[in-house]
Amino acid sequence: MISMAILGFGVVGSGCAEVLTQNKDLICESCGSEIEIKYILDLRDFPDSPFADRVVHDFQVILNDPEVSLVAEMMGGSHPAYEFTKACLCAGKSVVTSNKEVVSNFGTELLQLAEQNGVSYLFEASVGGGIPVLRSIYVDLASNRIRSVNGILNGTTNYILSSMKEHGTSFDDALAQAQKLGYAEANPAADVQGLDAARKVAILCGLCFGKLVCPASIPTTGITGISGKDVEDAAKLGYAIKLIGHADVKDGKITALVSPRMVPLSNPLSGVSDVFNGVLVNGNMVGDVMFYGPGAGKLPTASAVVADIIDIVSGKGGAVKKPHFVDAVPEDLADFSSYACVRYFRVSNSLSEVSAVFGTDALHLLTGDGYVSVITAAPMSEREADEICEKLDVLSTMRVL
Repeated sequence: MISMAILGFGVVGSGCAEVLTQNKDLICESCGSEIEIKYILDLRDFPDSPFADRVVHDFQVILNDPEVSLVAEMMGGSHPAYEFTKACLCAGKSVVTSNKEVVSNFGTELLQLAEQNGVSYLFEASVGGGIPVLRSIYVDLASNRIRSVNGILNGTTNYILSSMKEHGTSFDDALAQAQKLGYAEANPAADVQGLDAARKVAILCGLCFGKLVCPASIPTTGITGISGKDVEDAAKLGYAIKLIGHADVKDGKITALVSPRMVPLSNPLSGVSDVFNGVLVNGNMVGDVMFYGPGAGKLPTASAVVADIIDIVSGKGGAVKKPHFVDAVPEDLADFSSYACVRYFRVSNSLSEVSAVFGTDALHLLTGDGYVSVITAAPMSEREADEICEKLDVLSTMRVL
């Protein structure tokens, strides 16, 4: 029997206990051992829970119990989750987590500690919720050089943008509905400003390119500036607006960013709606591979946490295929001002003024009451896009995927 502890008994933590209990026989058969939840660490008591007798409030109880060989950290935030994870690894306890904030900020150090202490640190649930994307990258796509990854990585923002597109809802009303349904927090900043997606892009860079990019160094734009007119334009032009986390590597240099993008309807990411996530990975041998599924939620995320638990228990440490990366340094990153892609501009200038600036390097596609919408015919760098914004009265601009 394997004794484990759960750190944090919120949505995902309680879901983890539920998966381990409801699928107990299946899990035991998969990993060859019964798994016992010995402790649950939380500040609160849960008198009505079937796990009430396992709740403790002192982390040292878990840390100092030699019977506990595995810990599932689902506390959220960096602290004290980072400190607890580090202490567990140093004490010879394997750790699994759904905490993308800790992984994106401290993942390299924690993987090194796990290696030094002969244990595992796994984090499948930190990106894509229940979608098995991370393990697929470092196990199933191990024979490929990953060239790029594009993903809808945040279910809250995807729900908001889907509601704006399908129902004509304003951003504020769509956000309020997302909060009412429990998709968005009372303070939705991490979601709508793109910070959550940036942390996930950082982790994807680590697994795809071997370099964990600091989230703070990833240019990030959220969806708060998206208007109903942008959504209408996109639909008329044959696009859907999605918050896209992007990363690619060229000539050994990594470009990573998060921003709303116009996604052509021919791209499978354009059809990912509601709270679902989608990740498109391009490998030099396999080409494009698409991962799709629930990107958040109690049981989907918990199922990914438990999958990591099964990997560790069934492998007994040595047989587990482990992720590996190092921290990116400034020299690993491309000059972002040179990043080029097709662009969308909506401007209040006249058609003649627009034509004078863009010349033949643009496709004029829409005119409306007091505005002209343009999608460039060729990729345009960040530097060139900034110059356009200085020459024209830009109402809105967006990258095109």
